[in-house]
Amino acid sequence: MPDQALPGPPLRVLVADDNPVVRAGLAALLDAHPGIRVTARASNGAEAVAAATRDRPDVILLDVRMPGSDGLTALPLLGRLAPVMMLTYSREPEVVAEALRLGAAGYLVHGEFTAAELITAVRDVRDGRATFSPSAEAVSSASSAASSATAATGSDSLGVSYEPNEISSHLQPVVAQSSKARPASAAGLQRRGHNRLDFGLSSREVEVMDLIAAGMNNRQIAATCFISEKTVKNHINRIFAKLHSSTRSEAIAHWLGTARGGWNR
Repeated sequence: MPDQALPGPPLRVLVADDNPVVRAGLAALLDAHPGIRVTARASNGAEAVAAATRDRPDVILLDVRMPGSDGLTALPLLGRLAPVMMLTYSREPEVVAEALRLGAAGYLVHGEFTAAELITAVRDVRDGRATFSPSAEAVSSASSAASSATAATGSDSLGVSYEPNEISSHLQPVVAQSSKARPASAAGLQRRGHNRLDFGLSSREVEVMDLIAAGMNNRQIAATCFISEKTVKNHINRIFAKLHSSTRSEAIAHWLGTARGGWNR
C-alpha cells in the first residue's frame, strides 16, 4: 500500500548541521515522505535559533558539534521554540547526558538507525514520544534515574563535562543510503552497537570507518574530517588491524556484521 499523506498541515522540520551535503541529503530524505516538509536549514547553532524564531518549526534536528555556536550551546533556546532531537555522530555518554539535561527530546546517533526509523522518530518527537539510539538509550535511563535522585536529594549527580566546538565530520551513512533504506530489527541495531564495542575503535576511528562504509575515498574522508590524507591512512591502518581486515570491503563486512562468522566470532 502506498504511503498515505497524514491529515492536516505537513510537519515542519528545521535541519541544523554544518555539512552542506548532510543538510541537503536529510532535506531530500524528509521531503520525500508525505506529511513532512523541511522548512529551514542551518549550519550552526546561531543560524538555527534565527531560523526557528522566524519559521517556528514543529521539530528541530540538531547536530552537536558545529563551528561557531554549536548544538548544545543553542539547545536551551531552541527547546523553547520546538522539540529538539539531536542527530549526530557524538555518542559520548557525557555529551548525551548534557543534551538531555539541556532539554533534548531525543538523541539519534548516525549509523544506528535507518531512514525509515528517522522518519518515525521525527513524528514521535513531534507527538511527545522520546526516541533514542541504542548507544544513547542507556544514558537516557541513567539520566532519568539521576533526575529522580536529584529531586530527592537536591544535588546534581550527573557531573557531566562537555567541550564545545571539537572538529568532527558529519557525513552520515543514512544520507548516502537513503534511497535504499530498509527497516532494521532491534537485534540488528544491537549487533551494530556490539560491533563497535567489540572492535575497540576510538571515536575518530568509528567516524572514519563509517565514512569508509559510506563509500568515501581517503581524500574525501580527509576533507570531511579536516585532517590530512596521511592521518586518514594512519587511522585506516589501525582500523584494519582492529577489524582483522586487509581490504576496505573486508573491513566493511566486519563492521556491518556481514562477514562470515558474524559479530560473535
